[in-house]
Amino acid sequence: MTTGALSHIRVLDLSRVLAGPWASQTLGDLGAEVIKVERPGSGDDTRRWGPPFLKDEDGNDTRDSAYFLCANRNKQSVAIDFTQPAGQALVRDLAKRCDVVIENFKVGSLAHYGLDFSSLQAVNPRLVYCSITGFGQTGPYAERAGYDFLMQGMGGLMSITGRADGEEGAGPMKVGVALTDILTGLYASTAILAALQSRDLTGIGQHIDLALLDVQVACLANQGMNHLYGGAPKRMGNAHPNTVPYQDFPTADGFMILAIGNDGQFGNFCRAVERGEWADDPRFRTNADRIAHRATLIGLMREITSKRTTQDWVALFERVGVPCGPINTIAQVFDDPQVKSRETQIRMTHPAGGDIPLVASPLRLSRTPVQYRRAPPLLGQDTGQVLAGWLGMSAEEILDLKEKGVVE
Repeated sequence: MTTGALSHIRVLDLSRVLAGPWASQTLGDLGAEVIKVERPGSGDDTRRWGPPFLKDEDGNDTRDSAYFLCANRNKQSVAIDFTQPAGQALVRDLAKRCDVVIENFKVGSLAHYGLDFSSLQAVNPRLVYCSITGFGQTGPYAERAGYDFLMQGMGGLMSITGRADGEEGAGPMKVGVALTDILTGLYASTAILAALQSRDLTGIGQHIDLALLDVQVACLANQGMNHLYGGAPKRMGNAHPNTVPYQDFPTADGFMILAIGNDGQFGNFCRAVERGEWADDPRFRTNADRIAHRATLIGLMREITSKRTTQDWVALFERVGVPCGPINTIAQVFDDPQVKSRETQIRMTHPAGGDIPLVASPLRLSRTPVQYRRAPPLLGQDTGQVLAGWLGMSAEEILDLKEKGVVE
């Protein structure tokens, strides 16, 4: 087996739910050794976020939800109660031996236990310490708790997501997954890798302050810039504010997506549907023209697209270079031949569930590919092994800590 790109990196993951675990899983997929510290008895909140739950080999629900499984492979679980002084000492000792710490506690919370950046940097100056919060370490909202749904609303995403005003069912709508959390996890892994590169040059670690709200504002992308340059972003359903036609269209058996991104593709579409004159129509000739006459063009196109099935249209448009596709259910996604060919579903052996399915990492590295070494762990599954292997503790010392409720 090849060595992972980050196989020399150790990560201490004090985070839970999604943004932090997504970042540490990404690092783990790339080869890092990740120790996930969890609360004895309950563990990561998402272990209980079901149904559905992972089933054991007899078909009974286990303690772990499918949600937990999505963000916690390639990790070892160590259950430590760091509200106790002995638990705090264990976490500090682990941090001494790590390159990275990831945490998503409320601002100032870990300082009470001597596990904040300043405290851990004092014992490990090379440490890269990533804090993920709702609103960041500074500002008037810094002390507030932050959740993905709040950030989608406060960060403007919901104001541009949903059916347009005046349409049936109009109103703000969140995205169907915790997208702000996911994006924050990806930004976190990028920032951590940058800080590790800097450390290689300077020998000194640093603190990373990541806020969900900052990430959501940054990821408004073109819509944020549309606002800054005088536009007025608003909900448009599935339509695009800057490109036409770029949305869903009805077919004889459902809906399809047309993602026409330039004038050449629009000309190809017009000829394919035997409306070549549209490409020369002054109302539709350029993208700017089509935006100005959006309602007229979309109405004409819908009359045509509703006459044939989605599969027929996709087959036709693929031949002539017009970007087109179906709107799949998640079941259809995993049954899609392209998705199958890319092996986006993997299987791993879980200590309670046996052979279980997971979604693969999308990262494809030619020399140091992603590795799937460990299925998402049971709570405290690796406590004894890590304390013995990393800290050199004896079986008697570990048993004493268990009897005192410091570890599980």
